[in-house]
Amino acid sequence: MKIFKNFISFEGIDFSGKTTQIHLLLENLKMYNFHPLVVREPGGTKISEKIRDILLSPANHEIFRKTELLLYEAARSQLVHQMILPALKEDKFVIVDRFYDSTTAYQGFGRNLDIEVIKILNSFATSGLKPYKTFFIDISPEESERRRIHNKHEQDRLEKGGIDFFNKIRQGFLQLCIEEPKRFVKINGERKSEEISNEIWNIMKTHWPIRK
Repeated sequence: MKIFKNFISFEGIDFSGKTTQIHLLLENLKMYNFHPLVVREPGGTKISEKIRDILLSPANHEIFRKTELLLYEAARSQLVHQMILPALKEDKFVIVDRFYDSTTAYQGFGRNLDIEVIKILNSFATSGLKPYKTFFIDISPEESERRRIHNKHEQDRLEKGGIDFFNKIRQGFLQLCIEEPKRFVKINGERKSEEISNEIWNIMKTHWPIRK
């Protein structure tokens, strides 16, 4: 595995608030003259964004679960080799909104595909790249649904999976936290966004020399 200390990821089930926390972290980093590359999965490149459209469109309900897995890996491979690895090799700080742990949780635990096969595909698609730290923003599937309804968000193809599907996914993320305690940082996401942001920022300062 290739581990760059300046590479971190954010994970969580839908509506966990991870994207909000990335934006808040960026605001803090900018005050210290840090300007990271921020990318999302699936997406981040022209090709990967087209794959994202295929994956998330409710119209594509017939996508087979193995096809879904391979499409995620294809989008990830393009993003890693076109954007992430070149940036890391130039010593840039990189933040990803989802990475291969989402595939392990969603397609492995959620879709019941072979976890060991997924781990092999994850490694192949990323050329062995691994985040230094992964912030898992943890909320319940019930809270996820409440937030979706409150925001009047129209469900994409994966969000239509229902509570049981997201329970499996959350349990998958929790299992990953147990398996890799040094990499994963489990954050209680059912609090005010400012409290969560402060916790993440304090953790960041313990691992990176962030100074003005």
